[in-house]
Amino acid sequence: MMLIIKKPVLALTLSMALGSAAALFGAAPASASSAGAALQMAHNDVGNVASLQRGARNFVNYCLGCHSAKYVRYNRLAEDLGLTEAQVMANLMFTGQRPHDTMAIAMRPQDAKHWFGTTPPDLSLIARARGVDYLYTFLKSFYLDPSRPTGVNNTAMPSTAMPHVLWELQGYQKAVYDGESDAEHSAVHKKFTGFELAQKGSLSPAEYDQFVRDTVNFLAYIGEPMQLKRESLGFKVLAFLLLFFLLAYFLKKEYWKDVK
Repeated sequence: MMLIIKKPVLALTLSMALGSAAALFGAAPASASSAGAALQMAHNDVGNVASLQRGARNFVNYCLGCHSAKYVRYNRLAEDLGLTEAQVMANLMFTGQRPHDTMAIAMRPQDAKHWFGTTPPDLSLIARARGVDYLYTFLKSFYLDPSRPTGVNNTAMPSTAMPHVLWELQGYQKAVYDGESDAEHSAVHKKFTGFELAQKGSLSPAEYDQFVRDTVNFLAYIGEPMQLKRESLGFKVLAFLLLFFLLAYFLKKEYWKDVK
């Protein structure tokens, strides 16, 4: 049954808008493993239309204010997500006026760079560039860090420029470390062991996990909208090749049966 998305209320506060304008994953590249945090599995399923609908809602509420998806058209979104163009225009379109418009933003790149020091990246291909597991881990790995300008840091990408724009949903968490003293070098070696909730958000941990998984699932979909059709076509091609191989094999046996 088709899931109808209720019209969302834009939840971007000024701090979220300013924070998102800092480039997503805007620090120097670093893997989660190098930061001591293992990647968590997103277990996304781009064939789950209900999840994609929820992810689209999340994206337009918390990402589209500063991050575009300029390679995605709203009418294609409607077709793939099982929605009518009228439903998409009523519930998901906040940056375009016509169904064939792309998911662009009003903020000009030169203005963003002047105001925030960097241009927010387009997110159309971010899932293909970074991987869904990385995105899932990143959005769950913010922790309180008073030394940072935004007040938070991220174990998946230390010193990221992006603040925790979903803090109202997840709440704030603290990073927990196991420390070992090195008296010879007067140093303490810390190993990240997990997170501890410092302030509750509006969602439970399970609900927040699902929120992030749906959002990442949507990003995976827009990275390659044709992937399900491509996979379906691939199976058909393999089936044809197998059938052709069998026909060719038995035809060869028939032609050569009298040849000794």
